[in-house]
Amino acid sequence: MEEKELDEVIRAVFYLSKRRIGALIIIEREMGLRDYVESGFDLDAHLTKELLISIFMPVSPLHDGGVIVTKGRIQTAGCILPLTQNPYINKRFGTRHRAALGLSEETDAVVLVVSEETQEVSLVQHGALTTVNDELALKNSLRAIFIGKEGPIYTWKNWINRS
Repeated sequence: MEEKELDEVIRAVFYLSKRRIGALIIIEREMGLRDYVESGFDLDAHLTKELLISIFMPVSPLHDGGVIVTKGRIQTAGCILPLTQNPYINKRFGTRHRAALGLSEETDAVVLVVSEETQEVSLVQHGALTTVNDELALKNSLRAIFIGKEGPIYTWKNWINRS
């Protein structure tokens, strides 16, 4: 993912958080998410803050489940994810957080969770959940994962150019 796309996701996540609207955004990395993509509704849409917000509005038929972002595009919405089987997860975490953890235990995806109850934003990766307090902290974390110190490590544009 490129910086512009990361910014759209970050702005959407904190907009939703401030309004107590829950969200589950999955960003695909190297490992494909085909099985989970097939459980949702195909969108193949340009990634924008406004589209992400509209998907997660409670009146939207797509608001339940997760959105999968692949190669800088919103690929699907309403995806069903596996729940973690970890018995030591804090009881305060609901289905959305358990799904984020479950997917991150099975894949290398990065998952962002917005809690409608607590307004917390969490970054989930490799079976670990980290609460993120503000946009700058999330941006720094996502930049470290997707962009690194020497520019994009893996972006959909680089992927196309390798073909």
